[in-house]
Amino acid sequence: MDFNSSQKTILIAPLNWGLGHATRCIPIIKALQENDYIPIIASDGVALELLRKEFPYLQSLELPSYQIEYAKNGKNFKWKLLQNCPKMIEAVLEEKKTIKKWVKKHRIDGIISDNRLGVFSQKVPSVFITHQLNVMTGNTTWITSKLHQHIIKKYVECWVPDFEEIPNLSGKLGHIKKADFNIKYIGPLSRIQKKIIPKRYDLMIILSGPEPQRGLLEEKLKKEILRFEGKIVFIKGIVEVEQKKEDTDNVTFYNFMNSRQLEQTFNESETILCRSGYTTIMDLAKLGKKAFFIPTPGQYEQEYLAEKFKKEGLAPYSKQNDFTIENLMEIEVYKGLKQYESPFDWAQLFQVFEK
Repeated sequence: MDFNSSQKTILIAPLNWGLGHATRCIPIIKALQENDYIPIIASDGVALELLRKEFPYLQSLELPSYQIEYAKNGKNFKWKLLQNCPKMIEAVLEEKKTIKKWVKKHRIDGIISDNRLGVFSQKVPSVFITHQLNVMTGNTTWITSKLHQHIIKKYVECWVPDFEEIPNLSGKLGHIKKADFNIKYIGPLSRIQKKIIPKRYDLMIILSGPEPQRGLLEEKLKKEILRFEGKIVFIKGIVEVEQKKEDTDNVTFYNFMNSRQLEQTFNESETILCRSGYTTIMDLAKLGKKAFFIPTPGQYEQEYLAEKFKKEGLAPYSKQNDFTIENLMEIEVYKGLKQYESPFDWAQLFQVFEK
């Protein structure tokens, strides 16, 4: 790295919880480059691997893992997270020590943390990205939300990837009545652009999220799609060293796709079957696509979003254990997600790093 350069170096660090946090950082990383900043990528696990594949020429650093695990039974989701808390707290404390060293060692001028609680420095402007100003955990939502908001307060700005006014995508997740910290609504983030191209697939299945739930849904859907009449592309959401492709009679399987391939495949597909994760929802809205959601069992956020879009008449959903391939017929009576345009002045947003 050229330390004599006048360009400012920005550390951008997404949480490794599925692929959503990493993928929504892709347009931010590109915007940083276009506005003459030098991004350094930091994360762990599959999130770090995905960003290294997208930006092999950028410097990347490894952060401690939060070791987030899901329960096999959705009813035990909250209990499993509570069991993981000591490991997460240990990782956050280690993260803080690491960031303190990196700010000096790599001459970092600013920080963007996507839900990594220890990625913060008082010495440089630090920004927090989240669509969860309210953190839904059932009957403990009030305390988890207050704790999360308390953490956000230490950052100079909180960027929410959504619209401030109604209609919006995140609902009560990303909107609170009174905030005692600086919120900026930056519009939905998507690495995908709308293209008018011929249809190639009747159904696109895209999986994501931590194990074991990702794998459990994969096995269930492999059985269900045997009764589907039409052409399917099935993206498992497993980031590995090499891309693997497997063709059967009417299904093409991939372990993962890069952004360019995903953009092409989304545009070539008539309908989408996926989790109701927020990043996926932003992609679907960018394209104005029809979808069917299967929220991760026990994950209150995904269950809330699936219910929200069903109530609004935009997309149906099913619980994982209840899903059958015949449920996809419900899509016809729903409007699909509304396509949006989100022109944003990145240069103005990045002024926070010039202060």
